Amino acid sequence: MTSLTDNNQANDKQINQESNNMSTFTLIRQDNGIAHLVMDVIGESMNTLKAEFSEQIDEILTEIRNDSTIKGVVLLSGKADSFVAGADINMLASCKSADEATALSQKGQMIFDQIESLAIPVIAAINGACLGGGLELAMACHARICSDNGKTALGLPEVQLGLLPGSGGTQRLPKLVGIQKALDMMLTGKQLRAKQALKMGLVVDVVPNSILVSAAENLALSAQGKASKVKQSQRKISMLDKALEGNPIGRNIIFKQATKSVLAKTKGNYPSPLKIIDCVRVGIEKSSSRGYQTEAEHFGELVMTPESAQLRQIFFATTDMKKEQGIAGVDAAAINSVGILGGGLMGGGIAFVSATKANVDVRIKDIAPQGISHAMKYGYDLLNKKVKRRFMLKSEMQKQLAMITGCVDYSGFKNVDMVIEAVFEDLSLKQKMVADMENYCSEQTIFASNTSSLPIGKIAEQALRPENVIGLHYFSPVDKMPLAEIIAHPKTSEQTISTTVAFAKKQGKTPIVVQDKAGFYVNRILAPYMNEAALILLEGESIGKLDKALVNFGFPVGPMQLLDEVGIDVGAKIGPILQAELGDRFAPPEAFNKLISDKRLGKKVQKGFYLYKDKKGKKVTKKLVDESIYSLLNIRVKDQKTNAELVQRCVYMMLNEAARCLDEGIIRNARDGDIGAIFGIGFPPFLGGPFHYMDTLGAKALVTKLNQWSNELGERFKPCQALINMAESGDKYYQ
Repeated sequence: MTSLTDNNQANDKQINQESNNMSTFTLIRQDNGIAHLVMDVIGESMNTLKAEFSEQIDEILTEIRNDSTIKGVVLLSGKADSFVAGADINMLASCKSADEATALSQKGQMIFDQIESLAIPVIAAINGACLGGGLELAMACHARICSDNGKTALGLPEVQLGLLPGSGGTQRLPKLVGIQKALDMMLTGKQLRAKQALKMGLVVDVVPNSILVSAAENLALSAQGKASKVKQSQRKISMLDKALEGNPIGRNIIFKQATKSVLAKTKGNYPSPLKIIDCVRVGIEKSSSRGYQTEAEHFGELVMTPESAQLRQIFFATTDMKKEQGIAGVDAAAINSVGILGGGLMGGGIAFVSATKANVDVRIKDIAPQGISHAMKYGYDLLNKKVKRRFMLKSEMQKQLAMITGCVDYSGFKNVDMVIEAVFEDLSLKQKMVADMENYCSEQTIFASNTSSLPIGKIAEQALRPENVIGLHYFSPVDKMPLAEIIAHPKTSEQTISTTVAFAKKQGKTPIVVQDKAGFYVNRILAPYMNEAALILLEGESIGKLDKALVNFGFPVGPMQLLDEVGIDVGAKIGPILQAELGDRFAPPEAFNKLISDKRLGKKVQKGFYLYKDKKGKKVTKKLVDESIYSLLNIRVKDQKTNAELVQRCVYMMLNEAARCLDEGIIRNARDGDIGAIFGIGFPPFLGGPFHYMDTLGAKALVTKLNQWSNELGERFKPCQALINMAESGDKYYQ
């Protein structure tokens, strides 16, 4: 067997080496008649497909066709732990029209068709990420073998950028795995692990990476130089799948159900899923040529949509943020172990991402063994699901769980590099935690508070080493929510900031650095939105109508359901803190005190705005409003307002506060404000975030509407000076 390292050293076997020195693709002949086609984008850590590669690929393919000594080709990557991460979406920015984007898609289709049309077998040897255009490239090969590397993942995530697979993916994938599985992959953007891809029929074999290339060579050799003889993967087809996919009536049911499901989830706000369904349908029911044509045309149309433009800018923004340090030029200190104060769901979630993603030892302290038990069970349940679904070996689960330990005192805290507190929102309690940390831990230990609203400066005001105190605010559930707010008070050291930002990234978070003021950024812009929804409810709009209006606008859940999820008591604690520091526009409705008196704390106690149990105490499966809340709050439901008014009143309050936050320096720039709102509270991604949305609306129109409501409904709607200035100057946040 010849290893990839050996191949890279076999310079004597490289053809046209001088011309290939600066080429992404290198053809390396082997003694057994198999040629390795190695893709290695110069100067980049991962391979991405670019439009300018087309000439290089044409030359390589022509060379392969003209060389009768080559009996087969193995396509592989020159990057460690990465096959091809996808197409370079930067090239879409240069497209000035749908026709130009369509032509780009057609070029990709043509190149991949040339690979598929080769008479000799072409085998893709996949190790690491094989996504988007990378998987489309692999599917154009005659067969695929992948490694059992934990980093190996196959998927078509284009829908997450408001696009569709534009180089033949919508046509090849259904033929390989079936219509239903193909639609599921493309409509969700989900990624498959190696064994899932094998079971689905997307790859023919899964082998250790050490023998991946030789296994691919053997498969090519077994075909005796003929592509038609390559072994194809055998996917298991159920009787139901055969019945549905094998006839027009069954297929019609599949496409109708897929369309219904998409509209239920997207509310029609995202055009790409429906176009993906159409591409598959045309290719299956009309012809492959019509399918490819439809794919290219739809791709071109989607590239020019505002929804895709916003989703792509979110991708670029988060990519840039991953490269940034907390403080430019200040290196982060190493974090090898963390202590967590407080068990429960939040502490358990922080422990989980610290151990499984940041790969550090975790020590949980709680006042009672039950708290530690609950926190550790949180991680066990998440990992056990992966084991049951065969995403993870049980031995790996046990290894990760062993990194989390617990105690009811401070034993084991002496040498931790960072302490993260996740206790109740009580200032004196958090100050005591700081004092304890300074007493039991080293002088270098960072104290990070997970407070959602209390100023970090107040938490640190009695600290002996305030430079080590910082805010690290997670969002629930911690294992799913991608955002973390990093809050520095005036005395926080620059290294503490850089270290905390770096650690949050290791935990899999996208961190934004915000200034120390009540509510920070995310909760500060969320509070006026939630308060306005509460006031609208008290004016006689029903809970269901209000929540549905905001969900249709693009939020993942409505404000009343969100309050149930977060905890009505949590909102009640945050409100007075914000009001005391920021003013009466943050005053929560007094009527909502009745909810606390009635012990309606939300989902956690199975009693809130929605029903969680029926009269017999059984769990309610369908989301139903608890109608008794109307009489409790003395509400007479009228439902007289339009959905547009409901949405605008809530959202414009959020926009106004976001503008204030940027003007006050709470956030560093509009980009961080947009990412924080999208990742922290689910602001509709297709709108690009609050600041992009304000640019779309126009500051003048926004100020006019806020002034109108200020006169009609109260001072809380008064537009901030920053928006007034922008309305007068015609400026935008993104020029």
